[in-house]
Amino acid sequence: MTRIGFIGIGLMGLPMCRRLLAAGYPLTVWNRSPDKCAPLVAAGATQATSPAALARACEVIMVCVADTAAVEDVFGRAEGLATGLGPGKTVIDFSSIDPAVTRVLSGATRAAGAHWLDTPVSGGVVGAEAGSLVIMAGGEAEALDPLRPLLAHLSQRVTHMGASGAGQVTKICNQLIVAANAALIAEAVALAERAGVDARRLAPALAGGFADSKPFQLLAPRMSARQFEPVQWRVRTLLKDLDMAGALAAQCGSPAPLAAQAASLMRTHGAHGFLDQDLSTLIHLFTGAPAGDPRAGTTGLREDLTDITAGP
Repeated sequence: MTRIGFIGIGLMGLPMCRRLLAAGYPLTVWNRSPDKCAPLVAAGATQATSPAALARACEVIMVCVADTAAVEDVFGRAEGLATGLGPGKTVIDFSSIDPAVTRVLSGATRAAGAHWLDTPVSGGVVGAEAGSLVIMAGGEAEALDPLRPLLAHLSQRVTHMGASGAGQVTKICNQLIVAANAALIAEAVALAERAGVDARRLAPALAGGFADSKPFQLLAPRMSARQFEPVQWRVRTLLKDLDMAGALAAQCGSPAPLAAQAASLMRTHGAHGFLDQDLSTLIHLFTGAPAGDPRAGTTGLREDLTDITAGP
């Protein structure tokens, strides 16, 4: 059976690895914080000493780390992936990163005789646990197609979007929609509450209608209940993706006013101490942090929001 290596044991990586182990794949893992590998080692995985050692031991190397800089570090550090790749190996990058950097890494990987597939995912922690992620893939179709049975243990669908970087561009479009939608969901929940409607009823009331979506069904109940644990989407992650959307739009000369507004809202929220909190905490941007929360004593999220949304 194909030997799998997995780099990045975070919110998404941990449940994805558990599914691979459950499917019977020999799994080798590595993480910049080594202790995060412990639950997987206890379940039967092998822990590598470096990305290079992992790459040497495995035919398929999966990467799922926080951002572009983290992928570049995993690839180029001393004993990084670059020194462990060779013919017959394929890197599957689940991270959401800059498409231009993806193309550079893909070229360097091809020079080593290996393949690089950019395969960012959507579906969040719930999808990672259930194996129902959707994967948008860039890279060579002939490298992707033999791996579809493997990816089926993690996802409900894999769509080949084009050449290297196309998967990352598609994920940027996905995140633009998700992040802007999340801000609007928080706005709607706050409005319902202020207008005297029980916001806990919004999700079932709108289910199946034109306003419905998976983010709505996940976020609206958590926002109305002020339930922010466990963390499913970090504010920091969505802000990173919105910034990439803005940069890509500028490069392409494509107007993206809603992406810019969503990024401004997310940045303001993050500046009040919520960067590593769940996306559902966006409700505080429209209602203010609750009494007793250390952030309640700030100048106020709603005051900052007024500054953002006020016309000239």
